[in-house]
Amino acid sequence: MALSDTSSISGLNAPTAANSNNNVSSADSEQRFLKLLVTQLNNQDPLNPMQNAELTSQLAQMSTVSGIEKLNATLSGLVNQTGANQLLQATSLIGYNVLSPGDVLTTKKPEDGKDPATQAFAVQLPGTAADVEIKIVDSTGKVIRTLDAGAMKEGVNAVTWDGKDDLGVAVPPGAYRFTVDASNNGTTVKATALTFSQVAAVKQGAGGVTLELASGASIGLGRAPVPLSFRLRLRRGPCGPRPSHSSSSHRTRTPS
Repeated sequence: MALSDTSSISGLNAPTAANSNNNVSSADSEQRFLKLLVTQLNNQDPLNPMQNAELTSQLAQMSTVSGIEKLNATLSGLVNQTGANQLLQATSLIGYNVLSPGDVLTTKKPEDGKDPATQAFAVQLPGTAADVEIKIVDSTGKVIRTLDAGAMKEGVNAVTWDGKDDLGVAVPPGAYRFTVDASNNGTTVKATALTFSQVAAVKQGAGGVTLELASGASIGLGRAPVPLSFRLRLRRGPCGPRPSHSSSSHRTRTPS
C-alpha cells in the first residue's frame, strides 16, 4: 500500500511561497505607480494642473488593483489547501474496501463443512424502484441464481449473495457477473452495479485525487458514485466488507 505522488503533501507550504511572490509583485506595482504619478506631477502644465478629482481617481484605481491581487492570492492559497486536505483524507481509505462501478463477483472454495463466503455488493438507483431483480450468471452466460430484491429506494442499496445457485448448492469457485433489472410501475429505472474493491493507493493529478484500486481500476474521489461517509464505515481488511447500511432483503426465486 503506497501513497503516489508524495510531492503533493510537501506542497502544503506552496501557498506561503505564492503569497510571498504576490507581495513582491504588489510592492513593485505600487512603486512603479508612485514613480509615474510623481513624474506626471513634476511635468504637468502649470497653467492646467491636475485636478484633485483626477488624482483621487488614479489613487483609487491603484488601490482597487492592489486589492484584487491580494484577493487572488488568498483564493489561490485556499484552493491549494483544499487539494492537500483532500489528498490527506483520501490516504485514510488505503486498505479499505470501497464501492466502485463493477459487476464481477469472485467466489472462493469454502472450507470443508462450511458454506461459501457471502458476497456483498450494491445497486445504485436514481429513483425508487418497486421491483428489482438481480441475476447471477457464470462464465458461459448461464443464469445460476435469480434474486428477487423487491423494492429499493433511491441511492445505494446493499445486497448480499450466499454463493449458492437456485437449488441451494454452492457454486464452483470463480468469477461471476450479475445484472440488475429495476422498474417502477412498468417504467424502467436505470441501475448501476457496484462492487467492493480494496484501495491500494491514492494519486493526485490535474483532474484531482484518484483512488487506485487493487482490481486495477481507478476512480476519482470527487466523481465516486458512493458518498465518502458510506465508504469510511466499511470494515477494514481483505476478508470482505460489511456495509453499515441495512442490506436490502431479497428472496430467492425457485426454479419452475
